[in-house]
Amino acid sequence: MKNSIVEITERIKEKSRPTRLAYLARVDAMLQRQRGADRLGCANVAHAIAALPKNDKLRIVSEKKPNIAIVTAYNDMLSAHKPYENYPSIIRDEANKLDATAQVAGGVPAMCDGITQGEPGMELSLFSRDTIAMSSAIALSHDVYDGALMLGICDKIVPGLLIGALHFGHLPTIFVPAGPMSTGLDNTSKSKVREKYAQGLVGREELLASESAAYHGEGTCTFYGTANSNQMLMEAMGLHIPGAAFIHPREDIREEITRESVRSLLNIIKNKTNKPIGKLVDERVIVNAMAALLATGGSTNHLIHWVAIARAAGIIIDWTDFHDLAKSTPLLASIYPNGKADVNEFQTAGGPAFVIRELIEAGCMYPDVMTISEGGLKEYTKKPSKENGKIIWTDLPKKSGDDTIVRTADHPFSESGGLKLLNGNLGRSVIKISAVPEDRYIIEGPAIIFDTQEELLSAFDRGELEKDFVAVVRFQGPKANGMPELHKLTPPLAVLQNKGFKVAIVTDGRMSGASGKIPAAIHLSPEASANGPIGKIRNGDTIRLNALVGTLNVLVDEDTWHEREYEVLSDKHRNDNAHDIGRELFAGMRKNVLSAEEGAVTWL
Repeated sequence: MKNSIVEITERIKEKSRPTRLAYLARVDAMLQRQRGADRLGCANVAHAIAALPKNDKLRIVSEKKPNIAIVTAYNDMLSAHKPYENYPSIIRDEANKLDATAQVAGGVPAMCDGITQGEPGMELSLFSRDTIAMSSAIALSHDVYDGALMLGICDKIVPGLLIGALHFGHLPTIFVPAGPMSTGLDNTSKSKVREKYAQGLVGREELLASESAAYHGEGTCTFYGTANSNQMLMEAMGLHIPGAAFIHPREDIREEITRESVRSLLNIIKNKTNKPIGKLVDERVIVNAMAALLATGGSTNHLIHWVAIARAAGIIIDWTDFHDLAKSTPLLASIYPNGKADVNEFQTAGGPAFVIRELIEAGCMYPDVMTISEGGLKEYTKKPSKENGKIIWTDLPKKSGDDTIVRTADHPFSESGGLKLLNGNLGRSVIKISAVPEDRYIIEGPAIIFDTQEELLSAFDRGELEKDFVAVVRFQGPKANGMPELHKLTPPLAVLQNKGFKVAIVTDGRMSGASGKIPAAIHLSPEASANGPIGKIRNGDTIRLNALVGTLNVLVDEDTWHEREYEVLSDKHRNDNAHDIGRELFAGMRKNVLSAEEGAVTWL
């Protein structure tokens, strides 16, 4: 391991010691209990098995065989989750073959950020993560299970399922993906149509045709946003069957991988291999996930989600840890929006297995961590295939399948990872530099203040933004309105940048896992609604964003800056943020949520 990464890991261990030890003590206490069907009262057990076939009742009660919980995020609104419809039947069938049982313990909500982008529903999106975690807890609270299979893929769903699973850290747990959709219209062409629409050069009919050609079938969207970053990180943490992430839902091997998840979980349970998820996800595994995110230029959303996930396991990380780790982690992948390739092309070129192998060999990932695979993390450097009805895993070639998409650690796209911390008199924020042209790493310009994304879009439509400027979009943090993604701002800002204007955005909101080529200082903390300095900026103030050295400052003399008062959210906007599309139900979360850097956690 690189000494610098070991030092970061030891720093995380030290600051996490009290909370991690307390967490592990709780896990150990739960592990000492009798299995559920032997421990619960007879009426409790009768309720748990009432709807099961007679043979399954005998397995659980008399034969004391394992009973698996299925927690599913299935719905047929999300293209990525539609394939899960029949997974419980497959899982039950495989469990029965192995003299075990499986029950759908519960379902969790799963919303599509693609549908709610720019709409009021997006204000529920971030909070849906903790809602999913709580829903997972409700499912597992029946407490009659020996292990769990978590079925989920997309943006907030995997983080929510993982947070929920870690609060049941005594259970062995495996995550079961379903794969990406096949390649449709390429992402670059899709983005060009969006930019033309923003300029009024094409109409709604042409735009809808483009979007429908890009998003056209079952599976995850094919760009490397939050959903597919989830899958990369699950591989890096050893919580998938090795190589499961990016196999198409209808490819022949997909069902066999799902069945292998059942076999692997039962193997862990029956052999008592001491792999409950709470012990498997330790500080080194969290660092491995962070390294994989940085090495692939993954979603900025995970600078929020993985802080929360780590906290669920008693581990404390912050953006300084990501920033320092990025200095020692090479950028090995170029996938849209950081490049032209989609995840299917990434998979063909080597995919997660190639990246994990290179990071291990470069001393950037810990290979000796526990995984759900018996062979450890090195098994995740191999590619699965199906032969004679069985899965075999083979080593990848040393050479990349396409070095415009994925590269070896000794020939990276960049010596440092694709995310960076920005510090200054405006607070702390992050920027995804892997997609930003190098000539845009430094932007200095006058601020134009917007309190909603609609205000910016309207100004663009009126032709008022044809100049150099820094858009300041405030009151978009967790406390203000749930921290929606502001992805709809990317096309108009891209149009302005393509015209040669120097533009950037500074916001206490999010810019989505697909944040692209616009310099974007996002997740600014503290947020405006927590009296963050962003609330002191005035129209015309000069803002300087320097991604080379990692700074973000407003260039106002100290006395003037000190004397300025914070702007407050208008009564109209506060009222709008609190009502309709279910927003009333999330008032408690807005009130109690921690900052973005603290994971936007609502349960502490």
